Amino acid sequence: MSEALVIIPTYNEKENIQKIIKAVFNLINSFHVLVIDDNSEDGTADLVKQMMSQYPESLFLEQRPGKLGLGTAYIHGFKWALKRNYQYVFEMDADFSHNPADLMRLLDACKNGNADMAIGSRYINGVNVVNWPIGRVIMSYYASAYVRLITRMPVRDATAGFKCYRRHVLEIIDLSKIKFMGYAFQIEMKFAAWRCGFNIVEVPIVFTDRTEGKSKMSSGIFKEAFFGVLQMKIKSWFGSYKKSN
Repeated sequence: MSEALVIIPTYNEKENIQKIIKAVFNLINSFHVLVIDDNSEDGTADLVKQMMSQYPESLFLEQRPGKLGLGTAYIHGFKWALKRNYQYVFEMDADFSHNPADLMRLLDACKNGNADMAIGSRYINGVNVVNWPIGRVIMSYYASAYVRLITRMPVRDATAGFKCYRRHVLEIIDLSKIKFMGYAFQIEMKFAAWRCGFNIVEVPIVFTDRTEGKSKMSSGIFKEAFFGVLQMKIKSWFGSYKKSN
């Protein structure tokens, strides 16, 4: 039984899913992988099922009936992990924008360092992004600056989606209070952890844009994040993200 679970949400990722799973399992450390597929039309889930006989004790699949949003996928995965004995729970994209080798560094920050949440950060040491148009780099960089301005949260890469949580973080945060399902979900989980007093550490990574498959980004996702940060901050004045005893 591994103590570390990597959650990979998918929607139409047939070009990447088997390769990313193999890359995780080829690491020195033993990770388990949970794929949460939102009824991909391209057969992504079938490709995962083909691999499950090869990795019966370490590869798992949860299929959902439709495209229900990134946030609900991760929360589904968090609850799945908490029902089992995983001590470290990861978020990672399927498209290789997050280098699987960096899982080791995030795990080290939580297991051997003092991090409750470790973030694979594009902006802690300058700007480390490959293959993005300059407009998207600027938008992403200043989106994080905007989040810091509104929330006062000391995180350089507030929108990062490559993370490791210690188990107790997910046990303490009331996941029912996490309301944002798209881009803003990543911000809200960091904000919730910070508001609960957990130590957030940023680990520098190089983010490389996908080379296969289609991006799921849209203008609506950025709109949710922009207005969602304001809503999130105002809501925090009247309540806590911690579970009530």
